[in-house]
Amino acid sequence: MQHVFITGAAGFIGSSFVDRLLADGVTVTGWDNLSTGQLRFLDGASAHPKFRLVRGDNLDLPALTTAMKGADFVLHLAANADIKDGWAHPEKDLQQNTVATFHVLEAMRANGVRRIAFSSTGSVYGEAVQIPTPEDAPFPVQTSLYAASKVAGETLLSAYAEGGQLDEAYIFRFVSILGERYTHGHVYDFYQQLVAHPDRLRVLGDGQQRKSYLYVQDCVDAVLHVARTHTARDAKHRTQVYNLGTAEFVQVNQSIGYLCAALGVKPKLEYTGGDRGWIGDNPFIFLDTRKITATGWKPQLTIEQGIGRTLRWLQANRWVYGARHPAPAAPR
Repeated sequence: MQHVFITGAAGFIGSSFVDRLLADGVTVTGWDNLSTGQLRFLDGASAHPKFRLVRGDNLDLPALTTAMKGADFVLHLAANADIKDGWAHPEKDLQQNTVATFHVLEAMRANGVRRIAFSSTGSVYGEAVQIPTPEDAPFPVQTSLYAASKVAGETLLSAYAEGGQLDEAYIFRFVSILGERYTHGHVYDFYQQLVAHPDRLRVLGDGQQRKSYLYVQDCVDAVLHVARTHTARDAKHRTQVYNLGTAEFVQVNQSIGYLCAALGVKPKLEYTGGDRGWIGDNPFIFLDTRKITATGWKPQLTIEQGIGRTLRWLQANRWVYGARHPAPAAPR
């Protein structure tokens, strides 16, 4: 791993990988259309002699192929991750997740790049019967367009590997990731509400949904650990699938308790009702991570610690709210 090409390099997770790889002496080409990524996340990397950012979209295959030249490993993180509002724009998941992944694989084939790590999701398990859910659990009926598009991406990777186009394919099924540069999710939304009106908090569902989370630097550690030890090289079909998460989960109400204690507020909780927050929301996500921990990796932070670090970063970087939701232009 000497020259890594990262899709979604200006995003929360992508920029964290950029910084880590540069610190390790790796050459990095970042690729991002900046639809949700933030250039400020790459301020430090931009001054590094081994970093180059190319602005482009995964749907532009010729440009993607050109930008990837010289890479020997691809870290494919770019995706539409908007599960909640998927039915407002159903084609977005197909284009930005499935078709985009096909384009990444074709750009790799054109450039002779034969190693890839792909960010999938624990949502592919739908409403799993087996909890904690292992990697070999039977796939259920999909409950969101996002998860369906990620399943399609996973199968493309494994087919390319089986077809002799890849030497190593790594598929990581993430739980929700927390930490510095976090720009969407429950901590982001709850903190925004509590700043605006600390006396009340609107909670989607009944607050009893059970979720698992992982700190972003633990995520980076896990992906690089298995990629550098080449666990997929001799695996069946040259593909390794790993769940990424912690060996714990919390209720949404517990997360709210952590946040409110840190902020010193006691809001009235206003639940929208039901056992889930939106169509496709899984009321219980808890992944079996024994496969990845058997390789020698383990998370360093608990969920509560990850939530705390995320909140402190948001408090110190309130600009991300304006960056994601800029004020409308004044009428003329």
